[in-house]
This record gives sequence, structure tokens and C-alpha cells, in this order.
Amino acid sequence: MEDEQIVDLYWQRDEAAIEQTRQKYGRYCHSIAYNILENAQDAQECENDTYLAAWNAIPPHRPEILSTFLGKLTRRICLDRRRTQNATKRGGDTVTLSLEELAGCIPNGRSFIDTLEERELARLISAFLRKLPARDRQIFVRRYWYCDSIAQIARDFTSGESRIKMNLLRTRNKLMEYLRKEGVISERY
Repeated sequence: MEDEQIVDLYWQRDEAAIEQTRQKYGRYCHSIAYNILENAQDAQECENDTYLAAWNAIPPHRPEILSTFLGKLTRRICLDRRRTQNATKRGGDTVTLSLEELAGCIPNGRSFIDTLEERELARLISAFLRKLPARDRQIFVRRYWYCDSIAQIARDFTSGESRIKMNLLRTRNKLMEYLRKEGVISERY
């Protein structure tokens, strides 16, 4: 079923919308959830929460790109769950590490997640990513959007982990420079 038809089912408040969403995007949502939570049961719960969130958001919202909309919902739900689970402890897990790596590029004292929500910053990061070579962009998105491990990215790109780490470091440095030029962060940051 096409995305527009699925969205129409949501607008009609037809419960078949959820099943159609599950069939078309279930693996996608589950993959995002599992990469963030690293637990199959929690990932399944967040996937289900995504369908509920979509049900509650459509209408009044009509997403232009259903997959992106569902991915954002899944990611937000999972990061909220992860923050709740890790409220009192800090770990060296993949998600925490990837977000801490990127936090150095983001200004002010707010958390990375809060800052990333700001539309202007998101627009600037999107513009920056569009200027990158496809491979660098894909590695960056895999690490910082999908929270894939360095090892998984290295396997998928048939590259060494140290090469992927260096690629990410260089891309983060380029992002910081770009944000400086755009006036988002100060020269001393």
C-alpha cells in the first residue's frame, strides 16, 4: 500500500492504518529502536508506542514523508525511554557514546537532544549534510541518527573501525567549523 493511502486510513480513523504501517515500516522502526535501546523487548514496545503516537498525531498532522515521520517518532520515543532508564547512571554504550561524540559540536549548556530539536539548528545540520560526499553523509547519519555502532558501520562499508572513527572525527570538525561560520557557536567553543 502506498504511503498516501496509509495516511488516508489514519485520517479516516481506520485501525487498518496501524496494520498497514506495521507491514510496511515495522522492520524499519524496530531497527531504529533496537539500535538505540539494544534490547529486543524494549524495541518492540517502542515500535508499538510509535504506532500509537502516529495514531494520535495523524490527524491533525499529515506527514509528507511517512517513513521519516515514523523514524522521528520512533527515535524520540526510544531516546525518552533511554533517558528514563539511565537517569541515574552513565554508561559507555553505543548510543551514549555517539551522542557524546556529537555533543562537542553543539553550543550552550543544554543537552544535545534538547538542542537538536531546535528547527534552525536542524536546518543548518541538514544543509551541512547535503554538502558532504554521499559516503561521509551516510556514515554520519548511520552513527548519529540511527546510532549504529562503529563496528557495524565498518562492516557495512567494508572499512576498518579506525578509518570510520577518523571519518566521523573529521566530519564533526567540519560541522563545528560550519556552525561557527553560520554564527551558531562562538570561536572559543
